[in-house]
Amino acid sequence: MATTEPIRDKKLVQALAKYWLDRGNVRNHGLIVVGVCTALRISDVLSLRWEDVYNFELDAFRSHLTIIEGKTAKVQVIALSRSAVAALGHMPRERHQYIFSGARDGSTPLSRVQAWRIIKAAAAAVGAPGAISCHSLRKTFGYFAWKSGVLPVMLMDLYNHSSYDITRRYLGISQDERDGVYLGLTIF
Repeated sequence: MATTEPIRDKKLVQALAKYWLDRGNVRNHGLIVVGVCTALRISDVLSLRWEDVYNFELDAFRSHLTIIEGKTAKVQVIALSRSAVAALGHMPRERHQYIFSGARDGSTPLSRVQAWRIIKAAAAAVGAPGAISCHSLRKTFGYFAWKSGVLPVMLMDLYNHSSYDITRRYLGISQDERDGVYLGLTIF
């Protein structure tokens, strides 16, 4: 069985989300964007309700999302990025409904299997290489954060990992990237 990989090409990540937007499916588009931008596990993304991200009294998106992670039961406070808010902004909002609903009335969340199908269909359509799944969204966040200079210890904290080794595997560092360090460093 192949290990789930991050998507290492920014244009491919954008194409993955755009695939659904081009087909008029703002829910699936939002699922991919929010999954990458929040670095949450898919079970936590699917459990989000509109009241978690939107203040209905002020008619505005919240600046932060506060969630108790399903797997770890730890509280996470996540700043909502412009990209996440923009993707959510395309969608109709109802206070108590699930954001990524599997029912027309918003009363039940999308299933993990259906989320997997959504991501796999987009990945196949845009030619994303490797083992891409729901967890790839979470890993993609870490990969691009690391590539932009975020320290691994910060990623370890964001992911609530207990060891650096786990975080290192999440980053999906390839031999080519390792070679790049050796070959790109000019000392002499």
